[in-house]
Amino acid sequence: MTLSFEIFPPRKNDNVEKIYDTLEALKDLDPDFISVTFGAAGSKNSTNTLDIATLVKDKYKTKSIVHLPCIHKNKDEILQILQECKKRGLNDILALRGDEVENEKVSEDFSYASDLVKFIKQNGNFTIYGACYPEKHKNSKDFVEDIKNLKIKVDAGVSTLLTQLFFDNEDFYKFRQNCDLANINAKICAGIMPVTNKRQILKITSLCGAKIPPKFVRILDKYQDDEKAMFDAGIAYAIDQIVDLVTYGVDGIHLYTMNNAKVAIKIYDAIKSLFQREIK
Repeated sequence: MTLSFEIFPPRKNDNVEKIYDTLEALKDLDPDFISVTFGAAGSKNSTNTLDIATLVKDKYKTKSIVHLPCIHKNKDEILQILQECKKRGLNDILALRGDEVENEKVSEDFSYASDLVKFIKQNGNFTIYGACYPEKHKNSKDFVEDIKNLKIKVDAGVSTLLTQLFFDNEDFYKFRQNCDLANINAKICAGIMPVTNKRQILKITSLCGAKIPPKFVRILDKYQDDEKAMFDAGIAYAIDQIVDLVTYGVDGIHLYTMNNAKVAIKIYDAIKSLFQREIK
């Protein structure tokens, strides 16, 4: 069982020092890997992603996963990024279709993440990760179609899946069962996002389509105007999710940190004995 984190490069106007502070704090938690998202939303520039992934690998001696969306890229652009990854010794790629950005030309080479997975397999000895959706991808018409598409992607060369965030573990367990029935042979790490303010979660769920269960709605309604209480309640909810997932034999926990090391540390301190027990 693995414990990993996701971070993102600073946006244009953000303080770049914050990401270094975050990494300094995360290194003491000894994660199995850290994934680095592809720039800011809609960014076409991979330089920050590769620079931070290289820092994670070289300075902090932690495996780094490079996010690589393909929806607005052609084969030459992807090949250039893969060659740069090879040069830097970045051998782990999270192959993504990515979110479509308004007024940007959609790729003629890559319609789906599975197309990117096949291309990566043809152009280097990379370990390929993929995304999956316990509540199904928002563009899939139903769960059957979603699982069929996921199997195509895994069979193309994905060894590990990272789920989109979810707040109801039952959705994850049903999804995992469906993967077993479809003979999807990949490690599945559960993506958990600690929610510390209401505005944050409403924005994220509107983009990705994840639902907020009634239990969590009550938490948001009760504590939304109390910053400290909302922080504590959000952390407690995430910890409760993780304890349940570990109890039911999850392959790994992938924590969406939002570059907030304080959140990651509080959760790690609460669950570290669970992971130490699994290692034993």
